[in-house]
Amino acid sequence: MKISVVVPTYQRPPDLARCLAALKAQTRPVDDLWVIVRDTDRATWQFLETFDREILPLHTATVTATGVIAAMNIGLESVTGDIVAFTDDDAAPHPDWLEKIEAYYLADAKVGGVGGRDWVYHGSRLEDGARPVVGKLQWFGRLIGNHHIGVGTGREVDVLKGVNMSFRREAIADLRFDQRMRGSGAQVHFEVVFSLTLKQRGWKLIYDPQIAVDHFPSQRFDEDQRNSFNPEASINAVHNETVALLGYLPPQRRLVFMVWAIVIGTSEAFGLLQWLRFLPKDARGAGQKLWACWRGRWLGWQTWQKS
Repeated sequence: MKISVVVPTYQRPPDLARCLAALKAQTRPVDDLWVIVRDTDRATWQFLETFDREILPLHTATVTATGVIAAMNIGLESVTGDIVAFTDDDAAPHPDWLEKIEAYYLADAKVGGVGGRDWVYHGSRLEDGARPVVGKLQWFGRLIGNHHIGVGTGREVDVLKGVNMSFRREAIADLRFDQRMRGSGAQVHFEVVFSLTLKQRGWKLIYDPQIAVDHFPSQRFDEDQRNSFNPEASINAVHNETVALLGYLPPQRRLVFMVWAIVIGTSEAFGLLQWLRFLPKDARGAGQKLWACWRGRWLGWQTWQKS
């Protein structure tokens, strides 16, 4: 079984160096490594020119479009492995990452995707936590992540996380990451459509917290700055989630989802009740977030209708 690894990168040479060092240290060696680099990213190209390619089977590909999806799709089209594993340039896979991923594919031919936990570091501080429910879609459309704080044994899930995921080439077939996703960089929730499509096709997706990467969230160079509210980033994230779920849920559950999303929502994607919850703390900010989330739902609905 041949394993390819894809790492999209943008303007983070020190982070990329740490990632490549972690891939070099794998107990199960990488067979085929592709680093996908923006054409305008001179710092990364200069770093890769000096990288010793004898220590890793490293190849590069150029992407000219903005957004992670274009880079990921170039990666998919470039690799030759039976298994394609993805991680981010600001992550460092644990030494047994590929070894444990491969074991699941060898054990069950119906496994189409395997991923695990990303241990998130904020500087030197580790974000700790323990959640037994990870990567699940509730019947009414609420998506539960928790990939970074999942505990327990390996089990089937609905969605994997981009920083730590892999897929069987046979399962992928002609599938590509969905270019309807909005955003000029991270394109939040891009992996949701991909994961749910594989579920629809009958493949198993496995999450095992023992399959781990250390994640050092680095600077983003787009509208989504992680922990600060940006209306455009919120619109994009909610739009992407909406498109993904409307394409997966059956008709009656689609209606339930849209009503739940508009009336209730979550702390990340406001509905009316979430707005009321946060209103006493920050009336102006809560109103801006509600408007952005409702607009994201509407735009997502329109995108899905046009598909």
